[in-house]
Amino acid sequence: MKGFRSFILRGNVVDLAVGIVIGAAFTAVVNGFVGAFLTPLVGLATGVTGDVSRKTFTIGGTQFPYGAFVNAAISFLLLAGALYFLVVLPINKLHERLAPHQDVQAPKRDCPECLSPVPALARRCASCTVELPAVPAQARTETQRVG
Repeated sequence: MKGFRSFILRGNVVDLAVGIVIGAAFTAVVNGFVGAFLTPLVGLATGVTGDVSRKTFTIGGTQFPYGAFVNAAISFLLLAGALYFLVVLPINKLHERLAPHQDVQAPKRDCPECLSPVPALARRCASCTVELPAVPAQARTETQRVG
């Protein structure tokens, strides 16, 4: 029982639970906004009168409630857009600002004496200080193009 209690009280489980509850509440707000404002606007734009969410069409005696689908699609697009612009985009910008930038690694070659990696254009090994053989001119221009 003690292990279960520590699992439940761990920070990420509580954060996840709070996120789900807030997400459900936000979904209810978005669905209410869509039902109250956007669905009637869609009805006005398409020339349909009344509540679009209750509209259906019939084929072979079977009713297809396309209005409910239109309502759900608009709700989904609004929810996805709000999450992207209000959560994902700011978090990505924050990560870019705070995360250390990874420098492009210069091409390396092995030192013939100590076998430690050294930059390809280096003239001397940083580990054993031996002079390194010169890099041929063709390899030098290729290395500079890559780096």
